[in-house]
Amino acid sequence: MSNQSLFSRRRSVLPPVLPRGEVLATYSTYAEAQAAINSLAKAEFPVKQLSIVGNDLKSVERVTGKLTYGRVALAGAASGSWIGIFFGILFFLFSPTGSSLPFVFAALIMGAGFGMLLGIASYAINRRRRDFTSTTQVIASDYQLIVDPELLNRARNLLAGAPETPLAPSPQTPPPE
Repeated sequence: MSNQSLFSRRRSVLPPVLPRGEVLATYSTYAEAQAAINSLAKAEFPVKQLSIVGNDLKSVERVTGKLTYGRVALAGAASGSWIGIFFGILFFLFSPTGSSLPFVFAALIMGAGFGMLLGIASYAINRRRRDFTSTTQVIASDYQLIVDPELLNRARNLLAGAPETPLAPSPQTPPPE
């Protein structure tokens, strides 16, 4: 999953290869892996050096209901009315007279009618093959955080809640001579 903004620029496209490094931790859910990265980000860890790798991928289809002619007709009418509204507004905007607002309503009704008819016809043709609605997801059995080997100990200490140790000891008092 990516949270890239539509307005951000992509500087480089990464090739489709597995990230290299050491396994920092393994989590059973994606949310736990995200939470670990969030805690590292709050501790000023360079999170660009981390990757989340999902292992043992499975496709899960959850059945959400039974298809009926009524449900298909309603869904077709809803999608058709959006198309009708679109064409009605276009007609209204480019009409030489400002009195074409009733045509927007007429286009909505016509779009709903055509959408309903097309939805019912499609369902009647495919009814024996698929008589239910569902959603499909790809999930992993576990999620590993991969980090560069140089940063492994620092990341483990931060995840464990230990304070970050300074890189060089600071001189407190000079040693007696």
